[in-house]
Amino acid sequence: MISLKTKFFGLELDNPLIVASSSLTANADKIREFSEHGAGAIVLKSVFEEEVVNEYNQIAQTKSSAHFEEFIDYFDYKIRDQVLATYGKLIRDARNVSKAPIIASINCVSAGDWLQFASQVQDAGADAIELNLFVMPCDPMTTAEGSRKFYLNAVREVAGRVRIPVTVKISSYFSDLASVCNALAGEKLAGITLFNRFANPDIDIEKEKLVEAQPLSGDLEYLLPLRWTGILSPRLGCPLAASTGIYTAEQVIKMLLAGAHAVQMASVFYKKGASHLGELRKEIAHWMEKKGYDSIEDFRGRLSLTKAANPGVYARAQYLSSFGGYAAADKKRL
Repeated sequence: MISLKTKFFGLELDNPLIVASSSLTANADKIREFSEHGAGAIVLKSVFEEEVVNEYNQIAQTKSSAHFEEFIDYFDYKIRDQVLATYGKLIRDARNVSKAPIIASINCVSAGDWLQFASQVQDAGADAIELNLFVMPCDPMTTAEGSRKFYLNAVREVAGRVRIPVTVKISSYFSDLASVCNALAGEKLAGITLFNRFANPDIDIEKEKLVEAQPLSGDLEYLLPLRWTGILSPRLGCPLAASTGIYTAEQVIKMLLAGAHAVQMASVFYKKGASHLGELRKEIAHWMEKKGYDSIEDFRGRLSLTKAANPGVYARAQYLSSFGGYAAADKKRL
């Protein structure tokens, strides 16, 4: 009997297919649909620190200085209280309609006192918390050590306030990525997800205007998390999930072979809907049956850095023969 069970978020999951945080996980109807089609876990749409800050700033601009200063603490409290109430309702609604574990997602850009609401997220019924952490490294005055401290302090503060498992979702924007992940793993996290995907800028050359790039990932973006999953999975003391650009069962299997315990997917569901989960599970099970594997642990990590026959491919940064092959093919066509 083939089993797709795995462990991530400190929880046993029926399968490694996690619905990532997005607008698709912001309402109970969609969450029910993902659960009915067999999601391994569902990460709710993130509550964004920036949204709280922006609303606070908008109110501040409408008040006279003297008047606002008198009520500054009150407005700060009310905004946060409203955000918490709304998010708490989403968690409770999700728990009522989903058989899959429900994961709260907190998007942090600073390590302020607002992280105290992690305990309230727990009380609302979340099975685990994902900290979606990122500091854009564009300030020349911010050092790598400063960024590292932000990540570690945020993890420690949240983990110190809750009893439920805590994971982090991080970016690849580190000069010492392996070292940072090792430090985070030392905080006894229930998992690290590689990597979060960001809004990117683009330029409209006709309007000569700065715009936002299209938000969905491309199907080759999986190669970056594949590399780092393969490098880090045998070296860290906590589970890894891979994320970004994962569309197919083949790509899921690649991540598992590299050592991931699970994958997070979102863009594919905008294109193919929640029913695609069933197809992915069937294709993964079919591949396992063909290969003679009964469980994911039978093959997870077989092609990680320490087990692959040619591990140097993970660390190689320059092309050796690939372009030569393309050049030869082009000559032949000519």
